[in-house]
Parts: sequence; structure tokens; C-alpha cells
Amino acid sequence: MAFVATYSDSQPRRASIQSLVEIVSPGMASVNELILSKAGSNVDLIPEIAKHLISSGGKRLRPMLTLACADMFGYQGDGHVTLAASVEFMHTATLLHDDVVDESDMRRGKLAARKLWGNQASVLVGDYLLGQAFKMMVDVGSLEALRILASASAIIAEGEVLQLGAAKNIATSEEDYLRVIEAKTAALFAAAAEVGPVIAGQKDEMKQAARTYGMELGYAFQLVDDALDYGGSSADLGKDIGDDFREGKITLPVVLAIARCTDGERTFWSRCLEGEEIETGDLDQAIELLRKYDALSDTVERARNYGEKALRALDPLPKGSHNDALADAVAFCISRVS
Repeated sequence: MAFVATYSDSQPRRASIQSLVEIVSPGMASVNELILSKAGSNVDLIPEIAKHLISSGGKRLRPMLTLACADMFGYQGDGHVTLAASVEFMHTATLLHDDVVDESDMRRGKLAARKLWGNQASVLVGDYLLGQAFKMMVDVGSLEALRILASASAIIAEGEVLQLGAAKNIATSEEDYLRVIEAKTAALFAAAAEVGPVIAGQKDEMKQAARTYGMELGYAFQLVDDALDYGGSSADLGKDIGDDFREGKITLPVVLAIARCTDGERTFWSRCLEGEEIETGDLDQAIELLRKYDALSDTVERARNYGEKALRALDPLPKGSHNDALADAVAFCISRVS
């Protein structure tokens, strides 16, 4: 299932984010300093929990998109650094909230904050980080950037509620599920990319192109994660393989398999996901059914299609090293499941 992304020049893209990491390295150093500074508080538990997650790794792809999409227009200033830090705080807050809602035990290979400090502390620290994110957005002084990120925050919350409705519901359709991941994942990718040309004072065409790139990349990123949960490794995911299955999450591979399965197999999915009666060997059987009905390979194929859309969205944006790095990031995203 190897993915070789092509670009407008028909050249294969490098399946690595190293070029993106390198090109935004100076800005990310400032972002990381700002993140650690703004995670501080006189309430000791707040920085303790925040830094547990912030320091546990993660590629910080979303803030890198903000930096790259501002730098590619020659932006001068530090507003993009502040917005990038805001984006990362929004993402971190979402992770803290997600782990409580999903009752997850692991995050990025470490115990989830809720397992160490409890659900209440995790939710409240997530709220604190969201507050800090909005304070930083206001500091930048761009009403348009504030509107875009505030809208993304509201959409993400809507996605959480949508996911609650889809959880443990095997009648969830592919359309229903795509609405969930658009809100929960793709919306923040889109906003992170769009505020780059916004703060650089670019025309609407450039803003829309960056937004579309981020949105399509976000879809691809989440669908690859969905496939990895049943066919990857803990190192790839930063959590245990099969966590989605054990938590009763209805992800795209499951949606596709259920739509194609027999009545008897549907009873299996209902027992495991709706009835929460998971027995030894059920995860192996679930993976076998996903493979039987090509649900994993079809999920990856859909991710490829979104990746190609992301690449096409880069066409109107300035050509050069930043554009190339963003294209490479698409190939990297898909290659995680190769």
C-alpha cells in the first residue's frame, strides 16, 4: 500500500516531514518557548498536567502548518509564532478532553493525564489551555485570524458531540463519520493553515487554497490513524493497537466492514461495540473481518484521495521550498500506513 504522492510537476514527493521541520525550525523554537511560558500558572497542578502532555512528544504538525503558510509569503513579524502556539494549545486541550470522553488510558506512549490526575483535573486544565490560546489570539490583533480559530474551536466541540452520537452505534454511515472527522480533526488543520496567509495579508484566493490544503490533509491524517489502529504499531499511534475497538469507536474501517458483512458478522460487531462485551480473541476477529471486506485498504485509498486533493490545493500557492515541504508532509501522512 505504498503511497507515492505526485505534484504539479509530476515529480514524486518525499514521504517525510523533515523538510517541513527544517524550514520552520527557527519559528518552532520560538513557538516551543512560548508554549512552555504560557503553560505556566501559580496553580501548581496546571503546569504539571499541561507539561506532562506537551513534553510527551507529538510532531506538532498543526503549528508547523501555520508557520510555513505564513513564511511562504515572506511574512515579517512574530504574529505567526503566537498563532502557532495558540493552535497547539487548542490541540492539546482537545487531547485532554478526548481522553476523558473516550476513557483512554494512554496518550503518546505515556499514561493519559486522566489516569494520573483524574478526569476533573484533565478537563479543567484543558479549559485553561483553551483560555490561554484565545488570549494569545487576541494579542496578535488580527480579528480575522481570531474569527477563524474561534470558529474552529466551536466546530471541534460540535465534533465531540457528534462523536458521542456515533460511538457504539453500528448504524453510523460513512457520511456521518466523515462529518465527525471534519469537525474533530480536519477543521483545526484547515484553520492552522489558513491563518498563515491571513496574517501575511494575502488575498482570499491564497487563504482559501491554504485552508483547502489543511482540510484535505486533516481528513487524510485521521483516516490513516483509523487504519493504523487495526493494522499499525503502538509506536506509530502513541497508544495501544485496538484502542478504538476497545473503546467502542465507530471509525471508517468499521463502518465499511459493517456495511458489507453478513447478519452473523453484524451480530459480532453489535456485541463488541454496542454491547461492550469484548472477549479474548475478538480484536483478532475484528481485524480479520476488516481485511476480509477490504475495509482497511479502502480506508487508506480514501486517505490517498484526500492527500491528492491536498496536493492540488497547493498549486495556486507560491512555489518554492515551503510549498515543497508542505507537499512532502502529505506523502509522509499517507506513508505511515504503507
